[in-house]
Amino acid sequence: MPLLYLLAIALGTAALWLPVSRAGDLGAPLSTAVFTSVSAVAVTGLIVEDTPVYWSMFGQIVILVLIQIGGLGTKTAATFFALSVGRGFVLRRTVEREVEREQLSLSDASFAIKLILLITLVVEAVATSILTYRFHVQYSMPLDEAFWHGLFQAVSAFNNAGFSTFSDSLMGFSADAAVLLPIIVAVIIGSLGFPVLQDIIKCGRNPSDWTLHSRITLIGTAVLLLLGFLVILITESGNINTLGPMGWGERALNAFMHSAMPRTAGFNSLDVGAFRDETVLFNYVLMFIGGGSAGTAGGIKITTIAVLFAILVYQIRGLGAAEMSGRRISNRLASQAVTVIMFALTAIFVATFYLSVRTPHSLTDIMFETISAFATVGLSRGITGDLPVDGQMVLVALMFIGRVGTITAATWLAMGAVGRGSPRRDPAQDPIIG
Repeated sequence: MPLLYLLAIALGTAALWLPVSRAGDLGAPLSTAVFTSVSAVAVTGLIVEDTPVYWSMFGQIVILVLIQIGGLGTKTAATFFALSVGRGFVLRRTVEREVEREQLSLSDASFAIKLILLITLVVEAVATSILTYRFHVQYSMPLDEAFWHGLFQAVSAFNNAGFSTFSDSLMGFSADAAVLLPIIVAVIIGSLGFPVLQDIIKCGRNPSDWTLHSRITLIGTAVLLLLGFLVILITESGNINTLGPMGWGERALNAFMHSAMPRTAGFNSLDVGAFRDETVLFNYVLMFIGGGSAGTAGGIKITTIAVLFAILVYQIRGLGAAEMSGRRISNRLASQAVTVIMFALTAIFVATFYLSVRTPHSLTDIMFETISAFATVGLSRGITGDLPVDGQMVLVALMFIGRVGTITAATWLAMGAVGRGSPRRDPAQDPIIG
């Protein structure tokens, strides 16, 4: 999978480097083409240049195609892997264990691929239609212009990319629920992950038949959306630069918008750079956790943090193996969760330290940028374009690692656990903890 992403990034960079991709007579610098290509393929949304101003129509089409490729890539690659694992004994054992954990069904793999494409087309088509109609009727845009804006926002939203054809993202529509709500819904659907969507479609009337993964993802999503909504509504209602001047209905709409976006997508209807410190701090948490696995969301994923929390609760209570909904959490899964979290924290710390040395920006802004890049969120406090080229390349590395690194690391751990069998065990001797 990393090689496929690298290939897509290379092709996207080559296309964006062409003079025809940039508005005006000159082509984009290589660093700008690389950054934009990685951000699009990793469905992040961070930009170093204003998308509708800097890039020509051809360049914007390239970006849209890269977003679609990046969004579909993770899900379809994982499904094709499931279809091909039967060729090897060790790989088949891996899948069989995943089946036991109710995360994968070999008989459903072909159906899942078709479902991925169907849901993608349906959600994007519905969102495009609603937005096109709104832009055309309410904002008097010519139909072709309204369609392009609607299509771009819809594809970017469902793939949780956050790229926009409006220079101020969605700040110009902060009072328009007919624009914000379709985008919010598309973002949330894309962030759930296709295993959850498949569960809802197949067992929608019987939630008791949902897998443990789906229950955790849906409950976690609801809890994070509610917490984010309440925190942002409370902390920003007195901020004259964000929610302060708005009525309560508009405040609620934008608080909900910014509760959904930090967990996965980079759209903004408020000035993120004007957020209070407490709001920024909570955004760190939302961005770091992200959305559901096997979807277009970023972050360490809801299930990862849920597993870690369950382990913590059971350790504090002095009980045996941790359980969730009557199912025991294996030591292997617990190790994977801890590894993914430590991997993420290490990458964010190293990047934050480097940028704090190389740039004059505040630690608050730098941390926001690095977490947003690693979690492939795409929200920014406005410093991306001001970073030196080497700083931008650090974000490029974070976006790539955040999109494929945690999945690859977890896969290698799972494969190693199966392939190694029962290794020789050395005598135990535990160091002192705490």
